[in-house]
Amino acid sequence: MTVEAHKETLEFKAEVSQVLDLVIRSLYSNKEIFLRELISNASDAAEKLRFEALSDDGLYEGDSDLRIRVTVDRDAGTLTVSDNGIGLSRQEVTETIGSIASSGTRRFIESLSGDQAKDSKLIGQFGVGFYSAFIVADKVTLSTRRAGLGAEHGVRWESDGRGSYTLETVEKTDRGTDVTLHLKDDEKEFLDNWRLRSIIGKFSDHIALPVEMLKEHYGDEAEQKQDAPPEFEQVNRGVALWMRNKSEITEEEYNDFYKHVSHDFEPPLAYAHNRVEGTNEYTALLYVPRKAPWDLWDRDQKHGVKLYVRRVFIMDEADKLLPHYLRFVKGVVDSDDLPLNVSREILQHNRKIDTIRQANTKRILSLMETMAKDKPEQYAELWDAFGRVLKEGPGEDFANKDRIAALLRFATTNSDADTQRESLDGYIERMKDGQDKIYYITADSPTAARHSPHLEVFRKKGVEVLLLSDRVDEWLVSHLSEYQGKQLHSVAKGDLDLGELADKEEQEAKEQAVAEHGALLEKLKTALGDRVADVRPSTRLVDSPACLVVGEDDMSANLARVLKSVGQSAPETKPTLEVNLDHPLVKRLESESGDDRFNDLGLVLFDQAQLAEGAQLDDPAAFVGRLNKLMLNMMVTGD
Repeated sequence: MTVEAHKETLEFKAEVSQVLDLVIRSLYSNKEIFLRELISNASDAAEKLRFEALSDDGLYEGDSDLRIRVTVDRDAGTLTVSDNGIGLSRQEVTETIGSIASSGTRRFIESLSGDQAKDSKLIGQFGVGFYSAFIVADKVTLSTRRAGLGAEHGVRWESDGRGSYTLETVEKTDRGTDVTLHLKDDEKEFLDNWRLRSIIGKFSDHIALPVEMLKEHYGDEAEQKQDAPPEFEQVNRGVALWMRNKSEITEEEYNDFYKHVSHDFEPPLAYAHNRVEGTNEYTALLYVPRKAPWDLWDRDQKHGVKLYVRRVFIMDEADKLLPHYLRFVKGVVDSDDLPLNVSREILQHNRKIDTIRQANTKRILSLMETMAKDKPEQYAELWDAFGRVLKEGPGEDFANKDRIAALLRFATTNSDADTQRESLDGYIERMKDGQDKIYYITADSPTAARHSPHLEVFRKKGVEVLLLSDRVDEWLVSHLSEYQGKQLHSVAKGDLDLGELADKEEQEAKEQAVAEHGALLEKLKTALGDRVADVRPSTRLVDSPACLVVGEDDMSANLARVLKSVGQSAPETKPTLEVNLDHPLVKRLESESGDDRFNDLGLVLFDQAQLAEGAQLDDPAAFVGRLNKLMLNMMVTGD
């Protein structure tokens, strides 16, 4: 059939051109990586064909021997990576090659820092490995045809990486994809067969698919084979790495395989490789990355490990094999017992999957426990990258709640730094004699937490308090109410109960204060009206004049602010104003005879307490007006 030419020249999207520019300026730390990326893409294409052919073996088109071939043309100065995998239709070429994962490109661009070293890692996480070809090539030609379509549906994509590309319909008799690199003049080293074999052995030995190159002949044999058809030979081991014996796999091979499955450019922080036999047989090779991916908090982004069934690739991002709070884990699970036609829906209600999920979870938690115990500096690196995600764990995984809680790390009042390094076990070891609670405070920033007036009495008594300033912390404490028999207690909720830490004299002084200053408290409550539920003397405060406290069972002020910031409604809760009766400002308030000035001073006191909590005032202009009026009055009267 004659192919009707349909060629068009298209411009890359602006943000895609930015990514291309970064790649072409050699952000990749090692030029050799381009070959690893192209072979990895070819391997993915072959695995996708194998999966789709489970329900339609006609896609094989009579050739089920899947392979990847690397060839060179020294005269033309080209290097070609070919596969006979699933291939691409014209529309798929436009959507994937022409726009680079268009759904998240803009967010990716916004995450770039301008630091080349950091941005190169982001590029790897973003998965634009195909474009690494432009590091060594000044033009790239991609010819492809999707399996199952006729030869007349071939597609050729070509670009010099400078902002535009051409797309045309061509005839292609065989399915799959050929990527041809027109090498730059100073990159001709990649035309050397031994150089290429070395790179393939280094980066792609683990790929469970033969990577082939032309067999080379020498001497008499070369003369004898001169007119013979080309002969290809496999140059990689071609055995799924996870199926090999652990004792046979080097650290470098584990790291290279991680880079293959994750498209990361750094080695992993840790990994676990296990073969499980019995009623449910499977192999799991799971990795903990060193850095968080840029889209870790993208709700629409899928996360998970690769699922294989008897070495047949089934799906990427099989999120049912691990709980959501471990979504940063990468790797492979290969089951001997699941059906080959397993789908995401079947995964959701499959007992074998539940068993694998539970075992994988325990394996990763054990890996982190060992790291926390034996390699605390390495665990600190993990926590800095994924700590906020792990804090989701106690609310999602009740069965492992205590194990997860032991892995959590916090900033506390015992340290001047805001880094989260203290464990709950360490906190309990340092608890004061008579202390029966784990005290914490939540705020919207580390600074706001550390300088909250609610901490004053705890500092005075030397009682450590956890400083919680991540948004997820409110979710955490709502599900982690106790640990090792110790209740977690907010210092900003309810009437302060220090138990045996409280002095008997302090309690008596509070009761006496209520009796002696009842008129002041009542008058202040009247002045504040429906802004507060009550006004009472404080045992929390040492240096500040006032603070706001919510009821023991009420939503914290910080959580209410978090909900409102994301557009959700929060119940209106009237706080209690606690006043420090020993503070000069409160004493001055008590001596005030004029109602208007008393009311203004009372409202300023209330607004200051709100600001100290990090809250936004409902009427900032009114606050400024009252403050200005009081200051002017002081200037006139000298009082």
